[in-house]
Amino acid sequence: MRSLFPVTDLTRTAPDPSGPPIDREWSLDELADAYAYPPDLRADGTGTPWLRANMVSTLDGAAQHDGRSQGISCAADMRIFGTLRGLADVVIAGAETVRLEGYRPARAREAFAARRAAAGQGPAPAVAVVTGSMDLDFSLPLFTEPLVPTLVVTGAGAPSDRIAAARKAGAEVVIAGDGGRVDPARVVRELADRGLTRQLTEGGPRLLGQFVAAGVLDELCLTVSPMLTAGDAQRIAGGPGVTVPERFFLASLLEEAGFLFTRYRRTDR
Repeated sequence: MRSLFPVTDLTRTAPDPSGPPIDREWSLDELADAYAYPPDLRADGTGTPWLRANMVSTLDGAAQHDGRSQGISCAADMRIFGTLRGLADVVIAGAETVRLEGYRPARAREAFAARRAAAGQGPAPAVAVVTGSMDLDFSLPLFTEPLVPTLVVTGAGAPSDRIAAARKAGAEVVIAGDGGRVDPARVVRELADRGLTRQLTEGGPRLLGQFVAAGVLDELCLTVSPMLTAGDAQRIAGGPGVTVPERFFLASLLEEAGFLFTRYRRTDR
């Protein structure tokens, strides 16, 4: 039986069973400790990768409002979002999410500089965009102004002119599939082979659904927003279902202002 962390208010320290919690906001260091990757991951291409997802959902299962996640998020959710990026080697996102959310390059943050240096990481995570069609605007800052070169992950049959355009813009093209299809399990392996073992995917729902169906998702950080939206917004994971649902266990649970910040892990990792 694995022990679970108690429900903890993000504006307080972790509760001491012998006394009341102290009223104050968690520091970024405390959040980074709470969300640390397993300690045996290595940045030399020999470690076992760990794929973590970070998503937000309303009480009625909507992953977006008006096509974006911002409307169902909150300040504490964005602090965790920034912390998860600050710990990752690479941020993986589908092309549609990159377009809808207006992705920009990940930035270096002083709060995580020492932690990243001690782990052998660069100043900021790379962003890896998964796309079969290569339908991307390579003039955007994500490709022209990154601190770390952006990765474009595609299939071997992707249009050659788009591959050339990506490379001309300074992106690194990663082949992770045959024909025009990107293999989600191969995405994880190809990135790990480049030393990017601490992996974070921010979706969207279709990409997360592919990772789930391939059985390669190790951890889900899910913010449950205390909102109801109705409508027909996507769930956090879409696409074909799995034959047998995979069981995850609750690793931690935090709360602030009715928002629940959950972290679930696979039972076999």
